[in-house]
Amino acid sequence: MDKPVRAADRPYIEDVVAGKKYFWCACGKSAKQPFCDGSHSGTGFSPVMYEATETKSVFFCGCKATASQPVCDGSHSRS
Repeated sequence: MDKPVRAADRPYIEDVVAGKKYFWCACGKSAKQPFCDGSHSGTGFSPVMYEATETKSVFFCGCKATASQPVCDGSHSRS
């Protein structure tokens, strides 16, 4: 499989609402970062679902290298 496009050099801070599902862009091609807009079509990538268990701010990975998809694990500072 191809490597994802690095969409940003830092995480995206997004407010999420408890009980709502969000679909994180894993390919890096979405124009609606950090969320999927369907740009992965034909790439072999699929969005990653994140279901909010509480209303809060979440750091979604922007570099697409996190080992804890879809949340940032600091990989952007190591790659």
